[in-house]
Amino acid sequence: MDSQLESIREQQKASWNRFSAGWKKWDELFMDFLRPMGDEIIRLLDPKGQDVVLDVAGGTGEPGLTIAARIPQGRVVLTDLAANMLEIAGENAQRRGLTNVETRVCDVCALPFADQSFDAVSCRFGFMFFPDMDLAAREMARVLKPGGRLATAVWNVAEKNFWVTAIMGAIHRNMALPAPAPGAPGMFRCAQPGWGEALLAQAGLKNVSVREVAGRLDCQTADVYWQAMTEVAAPVVAALGQADEATGEKIRDEVYRAIEQKFPDGNVRIDASALVVYGEK
Repeated sequence: MDSQLESIREQQKASWNRFSAGWKKWDELFMDFLRPMGDEIIRLLDPKGQDVVLDVAGGTGEPGLTIAARIPQGRVVLTDLAANMLEIAGENAQRRGLTNVETRVCDVCALPFADQSFDAVSCRFGFMFFPDMDLAAREMARVLKPGGRLATAVWNVAEKNFWVTAIMGAIHRNMALPAPAPGAPGMFRCAQPGWGEALLAQAGLKNVSVREVAGRLDCQTADVYWQAMTEVAAPVVAALGQADEATGEKIRDEVYRAIEQKFPDGNVRIDASALVVYGEK
């Protein structure tokens, strides 16, 4: 990996470690939000018996912990670049009484596992942030056993994800943020048609499929939406950290107005759209 990609990786590591406390605080809200995507990954992987499953970019533990509960005779290895996130995953595993879970801090582009070690690989909302997505896909394919399954979820286009654009749109309207470099990590980096099919095919996988899956961020109030997004979303916090007080207040007011216009009854339940990509070795 070249120096520029290594720099991106280190920035990602620092960011996820920094925001781990926010993810712990809002874990229940966001895990409920992301559950449909995890459920689809699990349905496609169909773990059973003594399967050994790798969950990449496992964060606070899902869908790896749900997989572990499904295969008590099997084993799940949860990996992430951020040690602080995996610490929360370990606490969640202990709370659920799961003894077949191992956590491992590592880089997806250099997985510390032998070839053909796993029956299945899951990765929920990690690919958008990997510095080198092609290398990451090849590494996942490398550690899969012949016949093994891989499933990953990525965000669909911005137009179908108001939960992001409500706040990021207000930020961009009020701040002159530098444009990201081409191919830089970002929420909608993997939304273009054909991305998933091409990526997994280039990694040597077959029977590739892509399915749209809906989710819903059930904030209930605009206050909860604002608080959650400003405590877990690194791009939001980074941008607001550069805003003066007046600009920050203007952004906040615009976000509240946008939420209130979309949900006039005050019940803030924001639809979202993801793509789940599947392939077999």
